[in-house]
Amino acid sequence: MPSIYNKIVSNYKYFGTILVFILAFLLIAYMMPRERKFTYIFQKGSPWKGENLTSPFKFSIYKTPEEYQTETDSILHDLKLYFTFDPYEFAEQLNKFKEGFRKEWIDFTLQEFNILSEKAYSESGRYASLRILQDYYDDFIYKLLEKIYLKGIIEIPEKDIAFDGSTNIVLMRGNIAEEKNASELFTPKSAYEFMKSKINEEVASDSKRNISHYKDFFDLFELDKYITPNIFYDSSASEREKTERLAEISMKKGMIQQGELIISEGEIVTQEKFQILQSLKIAYDEKQGNVNKFLVLSGKLIFVLLSLVLIYVFLYNFRRELLKDLVKTSFILFMVVLMIFVASTTAKIEKVSFYIIPFTILPIILRTFFDERVAVFVHVLTTLIIAFIAPNSYEFIVLNILAGIVAIFSLTNLYRRSRFFVSALLVVITYCLAYYGMSVVREGSFTNIKLEYFANFGLNGVLILISFLLIYVFEKTFGFLSDTTLIELADTNQPLLRKIAEIAPGTFQHSLQVANLSEEAIHRIGGNPLLVRTGALYHDIGKIHDPIYYIENQTTGINPHDNLEFEESARIIISHVEKGAEMARKNNLPDAIVDFIRTHHGTSTVQYFYKSYIKKYPEQEVDVKKFSYPGPKPSSKEMAVLMMADAVEAASRSLLEYSHENINDLVENIISRQLKQGQFEEAPITYVDIKTVKEVFKIRLINIYHARISYPK
Repeated sequence: MPSIYNKIVSNYKYFGTILVFILAFLLIAYMMPRERKFTYIFQKGSPWKGENLTSPFKFSIYKTPEEYQTETDSILHDLKLYFTFDPYEFAEQLNKFKEGFRKEWIDFTLQEFNILSEKAYSESGRYASLRILQDYYDDFIYKLLEKIYLKGIIEIPEKDIAFDGSTNIVLMRGNIAEEKNASELFTPKSAYEFMKSKINEEVASDSKRNISHYKDFFDLFELDKYITPNIFYDSSASEREKTERLAEISMKKGMIQQGELIISEGEIVTQEKFQILQSLKIAYDEKQGNVNKFLVLSGKLIFVLLSLVLIYVFLYNFRRELLKDLVKTSFILFMVVLMIFVASTTAKIEKVSFYIIPFTILPIILRTFFDERVAVFVHVLTTLIIAFIAPNSYEFIVLNILAGIVAIFSLTNLYRRSRFFVSALLVVITYCLAYYGMSVVREGSFTNIKLEYFANFGLNGVLILISFLLIYVFEKTFGFLSDTTLIELADTNQPLLRKIAEIAPGTFQHSLQVANLSEEAIHRIGGNPLLVRTGALYHDIGKIHDPIYYIENQTTGINPHDNLEFEESARIIISHVEKGAEMARKNNLPDAIVDFIRTHHGTSTVQYFYKSYIKKYPEQEVDVKKFSYPGPKPSSKEMAVLMMADAVEAASRSLLEYSHENINDLVENIISRQLKQGQFEEAPITYVDIKTVKEVFKIRLINIYHARISYPK
């Protein structure tokens, strides 16, 4: 038992990594849909790439959206609108006219003939002819109104209802339905014009009565007050009729029998075949209840398990330093699970399109904190898993893999904040072009391109900019470093860098030269130039304590080591690593920068004092540990390059003559000694990389120390 416990304790990171992968698998398994997926991939106008396909069961052929829409439009065009005749409106307006006409006629007559009172007008025999004239036109106009109302004055429906003067309608008079054409009925306007013309004709042809005094009366009489619709649109009856007629439209237009050949291998997918295959897909989904959902789920889980295993194998073979870091591994899997969770949630919301969701945030964030290969590999596998959830798997895979790759490669010079906006724009353009290309190839025309997809892609690009906030949150939560933060830390006006420039100027100049050498080398062999530069600027901050003990800061010719024992001098020199790491933590520098401080000497020895001790005490046995740095050794390519640059730059200051041969020998000897001591055995750096680094150092040092022209006195 103790041995098992000790193994678990010593390998806790390994077991922790396995547990994180198991947890990710369980979470993804919980979110995966239980339904089976239609797996045939086909495109209109392209050859069928599978074997001969026969129908596994009997199913109906569905009409295309265009066919269904054509039938719907035809029904809506021929659909009769329902209107209701209102008899009460008819009677009310006629009674209203009787009262109004009498009053206006008498008022006009009293004024026109200077009659003192209505009583005098009504009782005097003198005005009998005027009263007869009144009764005649009262009756004439009344009968016109009666005729119009009996025929019907129709109310014009709202603008969104298809109605014009020739529309066929169904007129309901009580329980009796009568089909009519709208042109047979009056509108308020046509009714007014009809009555006005009839009255004018009657007045003009009336030569028997004393009508001349009343021509102005008929011009002033407000006839339109008594003309109002008495036939009203019946929305409920019309809508009921519309619903019943549309319900009669069948979505199906044929039947495929079980075992019937649907399409042959290599046969072109025509419009007809495409619709049959689409119908098969619909029938396939409808038969989900007849399948063993747990069997379907097990197949999907095998795929998920395989994907996670591939991520593990990829990290193990190409990014083992990430796999050894439990936090970084957990973060990668967290992002995978998060994207699948978002996809799973979106699939349950019918009104939300998958193309609004910014799945490219995954590769953007992974590229920001890690590198392109990790981002591409994880993004592709995550997209394949989400394809089991997405409605159109093939289209989803193509669009998102292309957009993700563009997002990754557009994030060069990430320290420029504008790159995020450029990246979002390029992702939107990629989505639009890829969708357009696929639609044209699939449909062979522009008619079926859905314009709302382009709006979704635009919104997707806006949401991608959220990665600004996510990068900051993840940076603080997981202790990662983005290029933006590195740019801020590499600013020489940072308090800690200003302090070393003031207290230990020689060390500061040394750090600048090491930063230049390291940055150039990493740029050549591949890596993060900004990270190595920042690490180089801070790698010697421990020398702020007692800077006079370091030769680059000794400007007076006095060396305090002359009065110390070699072990004590070595201890002081070695202590700058520990003091630097402690100072970095107190100033809240990221762990990635602290690691450069701790590893820039690895486990090497302080050569000068070590050899001086051996030379002075040849007969004594030397304790190498007293002259060795505590380590650890560099564990990344950037740390290894910094270690080389630090040693080479420091040693180059001691050269008496800066010739090509001397610089070449210096670089070769120092890096060869580091290799011999195994200082780079934990870093993922190759001999080819080291050879390139040597060449970069030689060229840069020759340029720094090249011979100058002697100016005359």
